[in-house]
This record gives sequence, structure tokens and C-alpha cells, in this order.
Amino acid sequence: MGGTIKEVGIIAKPKLKTVAPVIGRLQEWFASRGVACTLERETAAIVNERGLPKAKIPGTCDLIVVLGGDGTLLSVARVLDSRRVPILAVNFGSLGFLTEITLEEMFPTLDLILQGKVTVQRRMMIDVAVVRGGKPFAAYRALNDVVLTKAVLARIIDIDVRIDGHFVATYKADGLIVGTPTGSTAYTLSAGGPILYPTLGSMLVTPIASHTLTFRSLVVPDSASIELSLKATQESVFLTVDGQTGLDLQGDDRIRVRKSASTVELIESPGNSFFDILRRKLKWGER
Repeated sequence: MGGTIKEVGIIAKPKLKTVAPVIGRLQEWFASRGVACTLERETAAIVNERGLPKAKIPGTCDLIVVLGGDGTLLSVARVLDSRRVPILAVNFGSLGFLTEITLEEMFPTLDLILQGKVTVQRRMMIDVAVVRGGKPFAAYRALNDVVLTKAVLARIIDIDVRIDGHFVATYKADGLIVGTPTGSTAYTLSAGGPILYPTLGSMLVTPIASHTLTFRSLVVPDSASIELSLKATQESVFLTVDGQTGLDLQGDDRIRVRKSASTVELIESPGNSFFDILRRKLKWGER
């Protein structure tokens, strides 16, 4: 990887003023090594420069450095399209399962990247299609999950679930999550789902506050096609993708979820395994 990096894109959490000195240090560090830097538009505004729209960054760079929390990385993942650009995710947030590189590790890791001595982990994404009136209505791509939830004051919602055309059940719950292995440490975790190793070839179907206690999170192959259907009389149901974008659903809408052909390539933290990160973030073994 190292010799192929000629230009680096830098994307920071919007309006994160504390990141300004880090952006400047990165620009100087890369310039001293003959690597060009391109700032995303909102990132550039933090240091009073001009930049490119986020969607154009992946097409111009050989590496993307993300400065922020998991939400910042998720927003970058959705604009990658089919481009396979390695991402170094540096944690400026609080929890950060995806942005696993600390600020102290950033420059040593960048040195290893330029030397071609890092491991890149490929994470699956899911494509989400909303069908309304028998016709495609909206399409999304997610790294973590797609979530169907009821409005605050709405009654429980009924969601028919089919996997590969086979009827599973009608879920009566506050909502339903279809997640990736990467998303198993996000909303799915708080809903009682299992933690999956991030490169596992699978998807999760997890109810939120199910009114049938025997419903549990289902783990299915990543080759599966998952379809969620609302009842015709269903009201006040919202679809959310990666916790950041979404859509008000209508009765009779169908939501189809399948593995995407696009992936996200994350640079692993040197010396930190997935289990090291779990132990640190979830405080396992502490009293």
C-alpha cells in the first residue's frame, strides 16, 4: 500500500474545533513526505481553507483519514460507492468501536501505512431498498444497520419477516434491526443481540423490545435476502440507516435488505486485536 499513496483525503467531524491543530500537523507531516492532502469541505472550514464535497473525496485519494467518532466514519462509508479506498479512523469520540486508532497511535500508524506494513480489514455493507406500491421508492447503503422503529407515542408495530422467501414470523415489537457484523456492537448490542466477529459472513435480525419473549436475535448467512413488510394499517413507522438518514414509512411498504457488492476497508490498529478493543470499550473484567 505504502508506495501507492500519492494523495490523502482528510475528513473530520463537522465543527469539531479541537481537531484544527491535528489537521495542520497532518498536512505538514504528509507534505514532508511528498504526499498531497485534500480536505473535505466542512473539514477545510475548520481551518479556514477550501475543500471538496465529501462525496468527491474517495474518487481523488489513495487513503482517507477520518477524525471523529463512529458517526463520522459511517457518513464516509456511505459515500464510498464501489471505491475501495483504505480508511484510517482516528477516534475523537467517546466509545468508538470503528474509530479504533487513538490520537497517540495516529502518526506511528501512518508511518507503517507508508511502509506497507499494516493490515486492512474488509467490512461488509448492506443495500436497503424500499418498495412502495410495487415500485422502487428509495435505496440506501449501510455499514452498521437499518432500523424500523415506531414513533414515540405509537402502539407496537407488526412486521412480517421473510428470509430467502420463507416466512419467519410476524414480529410484534417496538422495532426491528437488520445489522451487519460491524453493526453488532452498535444498536443491535443494546437490543440484546450477540457480538459477531467483524469479518464474519452473516447478518443479524434483532427485535427491539419484543412483545413475544421467545423472539431472539437471528443470525443468517450474508447470502440471505431479508424482506420486512408492514401491515396496511400500520402508522408512524420510521426507517433509519446507520442512525443518520431515514424515511417515514407507509402501510404496505416492503423493505428488502441484502449484502452489498461494496465494502469498507478499515486499517487495523497495530497491536490491538478486536478482542482488545472489546475489552477496553466494554470494560470487560473490570469491577
